[in-house]
Amino acid sequence: MRVFPYPDSGPPDTASPTRYLVWLASKQKATLCAGICLGSIWMAAQAAMPFLLGRAIDEGVLAGDMSALLSWVLWLLVLMVVQAAADTGSHRAAVSSWMQSAFRSAQLVGHKITRTGEALPASIATGEVVSTAASDVFRLGEFYEVLSRLAGAVAAWLVVTVLIWQTSDVLALLVLVGVPICCALLLFVVKPMQVRQREQREAAGRMTAVGADTVAGLRVLRGIGGESIFVNRYRGKSAATRDAGIRVARSLADLEASQVFIAGTFSVIFTWVGANLAIEGAISPGELVALYGFSIFLVTPIRAAADSVARFIRAHVGARKIIAVLRVEPNVSNEGSTLVAPPSGSILVDVSTGLTIRPGLITALVSADSGASAEVASRLGRFEDRVLEEAEVRWGTADLRHVAIPEIRSRIVVSEASPQLFTGSLRSQLDPHGTHDDAAVLGALDAASALDILDGIDDGLDSEVTERGRGFSGGQRQRLILARAFLTDAETLVLVEPTSAVDAHTEARIAARLQHIRGRRDRTTVVVTASPLLLGVMDTVVFLDAGRVRAEGTHSELMANNRAYRDVVIRSE
Repeated sequence: MRVFPYPDSGPPDTASPTRYLVWLASKQKATLCAGICLGSIWMAAQAAMPFLLGRAIDEGVLAGDMSALLSWVLWLLVLMVVQAAADTGSHRAAVSSWMQSAFRSAQLVGHKITRTGEALPASIATGEVVSTAASDVFRLGEFYEVLSRLAGAVAAWLVVTVLIWQTSDVLALLVLVGVPICCALLLFVVKPMQVRQREQREAAGRMTAVGADTVAGLRVLRGIGGESIFVNRYRGKSAATRDAGIRVARSLADLEASQVFIAGTFSVIFTWVGANLAIEGAISPGELVALYGFSIFLVTPIRAAADSVARFIRAHVGARKIIAVLRVEPNVSNEGSTLVAPPSGSILVDVSTGLTIRPGLITALVSADSGASAEVASRLGRFEDRVLEEAEVRWGTADLRHVAIPEIRSRIVVSEASPQLFTGSLRSQLDPHGTHDDAAVLGALDAASALDILDGIDDGLDSEVTERGRGFSGGQRQRLILARAFLTDAETLVLVEPTSAVDAHTEARIAARLQHIRGRRDRTTVVVTASPLLLGVMDTVVFLDAGRVRAEGTHSELMANNRAYRDVVIRSE
């Protein structure tokens, strides 16, 4: 098995679930071939043992020839060793194929999650994505695990047919035609199971989505007394999933019963025909024993075929869910991003609003519509190419939409109003790349008025952050995120409502320290806010109304001369 993670294998084939399964198989050809070859040897060796046993009886026991008996017994021992070795190797290759396909799919889904951004949760519920990554990838992998057994069953069927042909043409024809017919009869049971498994998977996805949404909003739900409502919703979805699972179990039970009945019926017919041939004297006692062994063994190919079809159905359902995730297109793409990034100190211009961000200044963006100013911040960070097709942003002389994404992300950083904290040490959350020493980290915390947070945790910067930073209050999270933004030391830093969750005293301290940490010629800062405490320390304030720049100046000038601006600021107090 190759070391995980796997190297980039290029874009997967997502045209259909079957083609995706074929694409996965093409990425692990060596392991699959090894499993199929070893599985074929294993089953062929097992299929040949009744034939050798019959020969030992006829040529050794009945003929009274001890040397012949010992010779055939020796061949049986050799086959047993070959069978054991092939079985071990086949099993290892099969499990390897299972794990490779599962982990490769998990890697593809993981990469898609990290690279798609907000486009994925907008298209597929978070719980559905979790269920796909945690469950569907392993269901899909089961199909590759059973392929070696299926190949072995086919090989064994052909070997048995050839061996029986040496005894009876009628029995050989019965095996050659009867085994495929028995396998085909099982399809009548498999088809409804496919429908029921798809229904069960859909119900499980909806249940997981409700559970994820409930956990994400648990604190809010408890605060407003709505926890029981969501618990009841989850209970209902869980019951629906249970009922769907019971229907799938019924189909599986029907399949198992059908396998026993069909395979048993075929075995009875085969044995009856062989017994009649023995009574007529057409075959020897040893050949009759061999035929009885064949009749028992031929149940194996029929069961292997049924198991393979059932696994393929599960894999097909899982592949369909994986494809749904892989087909989601990100809001931004680096394709066509061929322009060279402008030199440091270039201006940013949002053409649709007329906003010009001059380098080296701390600029506030105030809007009568708070959503409009947030949209401007999103455009400046190039978070959605579709929007930039209609509302152009220029960075120096370049169209921002055609500048490489890595260049934009390294030089223009947008800290949104509700960014995330993840699990890990606090130091790794504030300085993900580990490029700053503790003094710089503490300096950023001081600028964000967040040093007091360290006093309330045991291990300081080495303290573990809980999922989504739930161990901190909303105001604490906002200040930690602001410190993280400061530590990027971005050429252009856009802060969206950076103090909306803190009290006035804390906000005043942040405002007083903003110039110290960002007031440099080679650094440009844009703050989307309507807070008077922050506006008072800005180099310049730009006022948007009805989607256009209506006024620009200092906070004092605009308060004195622009009534619309004054009304917006007063309402925010």
